Amino acid sequence: MTRTEPAVRLQSVSFRYPGAEVDAVNGATLEIAASEFVGVIGPNGGGKSTLLQLVLGLLEPARGTIEVFGHPPEAARSRIGYVPQRASIDAGVPATVLDIVLMGRLTPRSWGPRFARRDVEAARASLRRARVDDLERRSWSTLSGGQRQRVLIARALVSEVDLLLLDEPTAGVDTHREVELLDFLGQLNAELPIVMVTHDLPLVAAHMDRAVWVDRTVTAMPAREVTVAGVERLMHAHAHQDASEDGDALREHAH
Repeated sequence: MTRTEPAVRLQSVSFRYPGAEVDAVNGATLEIAASEFVGVIGPNGGGKSTLLQLVLGLLEPARGTIEVFGHPPEAARSRIGYVPQRASIDAGVPATVLDIVLMGRLTPRSWGPRFARRDVEAARASLRRARVDDLERRSWSTLSGGQRQRVLIARALVSEVDLLLLDEPTAGVDTHREVELLDFLGQLNAELPIVMVTHDLPLVAAHMDRAVWVDRTVTAMPAREVTVAGVERLMHAHAHQDASEDGDALREHAH
């Protein structure tokens, strides 16, 4: 990957969940550079998580095209690290931090629970990269919310990925740890592009290069424009657009 090659390119992408009356994502066109730290913002149910899943290739658009480093998402999936909104790890699971990070080395061809030495070395390197190598032997159940997020980021990075996607990683993290996490991600961005879903507008303005407002459609803007007034303008514009689209749909139905 070169830092001049776009990391992600969406062209007129639309997606609708089965049985839904409207698109979850409608006509999204977006390009994310390989040097960017991008915050994805917008209302609940606006399509933010759906957008990440489309980039991951977990969902297939009904219309439009998606490229990740110039390839279809499913072909580039091994190059993408992903931290989901809710980690599917039981708080009481008897696993150490090293065990959790090693899970990121599992592949469809993995056989049995044993890992090669290179896997363990990669996991330890990833823990160092996420600055939580001192937690290697700690039990997952004893970690704080902020520590768990760092470990999950280490797990996402362990396969030497070129793009990191995070879905609300600061949810449930106290303000101090939240700022620490964003500082760390800002430094990590020197190595790879990062796309992060968040509801915390001040964090976007303070730490990120650009914001992408997602409310079925997609609008990109400089991070410095992510203010309460700026977001209110976007909400008003999108509400007006949705009303116009509903009117068009009613007129089409009437004919």
